[in-house]
Amino acid sequence: MDAAHRADATRITIRAQEPQDAAALSALMGSQGTFEGTLQLPDMPVASRLEYLQKVDPHSCLLVAEAGTGVIGAAGLHLPHRGLRRAHARTLGIGIAAEWQGRGVGRQLIARLLDWADNWAGILRVELTVHADNDRAIALYRGMGFVEEGRHRAYALKNGRYVDAFFMARLHPRQPLVAA
Repeated sequence: MDAAHRADATRITIRAQEPQDAAALSALMGSQGTFEGTLQLPDMPVASRLEYLQKVDPHSCLLVAEAGTGVIGAAGLHLPHRGLRRAHARTLGIGIAAEWQGRGVGRQLIARLLDWADNWAGILRVELTVHADNDRAIALYRGMGFVEEGRHRAYALKNGRYVDAFFMARLHPRQPLVAA
């Protein structure tokens, strides 16, 4: 990362996602350069995601990154299943505005999420799915301790062709112990 990109990343604020962020988050998720790496569709109305994005889930950690007065990124750890047998796991989702990608925003968001998971929520396993052609994201995830656990063939339709995806996960690096 060059000096200009590092300087940009220091000007951001990371905070908890609030229900009033829903419109800005929906616009981000549908924006060119962001939706392609997710399962979102282009040209969807902002309103199509508002109800979902306004929900508060006490079992999730949802963050936004802001620069100036605008949302430039979002990431969250979501409960993958409501059953007790998967209560130790969370699924990572992330989206960064195209002009802010590669500037350390994603790394900062994920670091905050992993701190929450490791030190406050007792999460053992963080999982994610990433398109196999997203080299930058894969390098970021590997650098943060995620490992590939499998490959989904023809996982999603992306720009008129089916792309594979990797299933990656990170286990808690030092599982909490009972203090003596």
